[in-house]
Amino acid sequence: MTAPVRSPWLGLAALCLPMLIVSMDVSVLFFAVPFISADLNPTAAQQLWIFDVYGFVLAGLLMSMGAVADRVGHRRLLVIGATGFGIASVLAAYAGSAEMLIAARALLAVAGATLMPSTLALVRHLFVDEKARTKAVAIWTAVMTGGVAVGPIISGTLLEHFWWGSVFLVNLPVMIMLLVAAPILLPARTGDRARRIDLWSSVLALAAILPVVEGIKTLASEGWAWWRPLIITAGVLAGWLFVRRQRRVSHPLVDLSLLTDRRSAAPVWINLIAMFGILGNAIIMTQYLQSVLGFSPLTAALWSLLPSVFIAFVAPLAATLCPLVGRPAVMIGGLLIATGGFVVLAGFATTNSLVVVLTGATLLSSGLVATSTMVYDHVIGAAPTERAGAVAGLLETTSELGGALGIAALGSVVNALYRNTFDYPGAVGQEARASLSGAVATGRDGVVEAGRVAYVHGLVGAASLGAAVLACTAVMGAWLLRSSAPRSERESVHAS
Repeated sequence: MTAPVRSPWLGLAALCLPMLIVSMDVSVLFFAVPFISADLNPTAAQQLWIFDVYGFVLAGLLMSMGAVADRVGHRRLLVIGATGFGIASVLAAYAGSAEMLIAARALLAVAGATLMPSTLALVRHLFVDEKARTKAVAIWTAVMTGGVAVGPIISGTLLEHFWWGSVFLVNLPVMIMLLVAAPILLPARTGDRARRIDLWSSVLALAAILPVVEGIKTLASEGWAWWRPLIITAGVLAGWLFVRRQRRVSHPLVDLSLLTDRRSAAPVWINLIAMFGILGNAIIMTQYLQSVLGFSPLTAALWSLLPSVFIAFVAPLAATLCPLVGRPAVMIGGLLIATGGFVVLAGFATTNSLVVVLTGATLLSSGLVATSTMVYDHVIGAAPTERAGAVAGLLETTSELGGALGIAALGSVVNALYRNTFDYPGAVGQEARASLSGAVATGRDGVVEAGRVAYVHGLVGAASLGAAVLACTAVMGAWLLRSSAPRSERESVHAS
């Protein structure tokens, strides 16, 4: 490995550029969909694919692209991915049909899957010192989380002045800056050409992840259908075949030894649950701010940005506490703080409680970002540098799966309790019982108020479930991460 020619912190700044853009693209279409629909006239199915294909393809390719990065070199794949991301952004911006936009969004996801594990692996290469690496991972995590929150703000601002394609063109200046900075600031020759990429493992990873994510999300958004559990089951079966193959091939896509030791496997599980809480709560809060409190999309996005202000301080604070109390303590502490956020929502949320909701969301986001920061630092720090890309891909895949589970589980609780507690007579009430958006669409004050009350019942139930899941994870995590070794010895193990 060649050393970077400048400060590793300048290299980190370069790595934060693509992470901001890739995470923004998850949410940048929140406001643009109505404009795209008016211009391209997609079918209902095409509209869903325009929005969802990015996350699906991204989740399915992260592990494979992490392994590719370990072979061809992390900087090289980062540059290739940045170039592809820029080209796909132009194609998306000037798409003349729904089919072309779906294809461009899929290409954006392919490029994004090369960028995410490459950036985290390069952090591992740039920062040899453990304390410095912990701070660097904290910054990387804050940028990744903040990008999702900033996406709707940038989208809404651009759409006030430009056409919908501008939400994609904003990617270009960032990717050009990365292409200029990468050869100067980032180390080259970090790959291992002798390492082979097992094609069948990549196919099985896609076959496992895509059906599970798609099935879980559609169960939450569209309700029960007999074939959706079958899709999830097919994905689980492919996952079982994937695990079997990793144990047999000489160059596995994922080193399963990472998951056989409890002190390595527990953080991966904790990361999944952290994303369960973050994205599950985000989907609930979005509808609460817009449909219960009646805010416009842009106003709701601005309010939802408030917790991100605290996140900017929480991740570095977690890095500061790590040497004092240890990573496990920060992980568990973050889970407990996040549990408190769900408890606040479950105990005090009403149809007019902006302060309560923002307080709960802030506690939740802050605690889980602190937890995720320590997870990434722990697992990446323990990974061999030559396998950092594959490990990063595995972590980010669990993040995608956790987010899908959070949206599905908490969203399903909200929808079920809404339908069971909605109380308004007549045919109008029967139609509005399906969803809060349906109640709001009637325009009748009584129906809208009944919908808001029922939605808060659902929110309280979902928050109660979220609190229980996080509390149980904290207890299990504390047990799994326990160690009889003295602290100095544990730190030396982590450092190695």
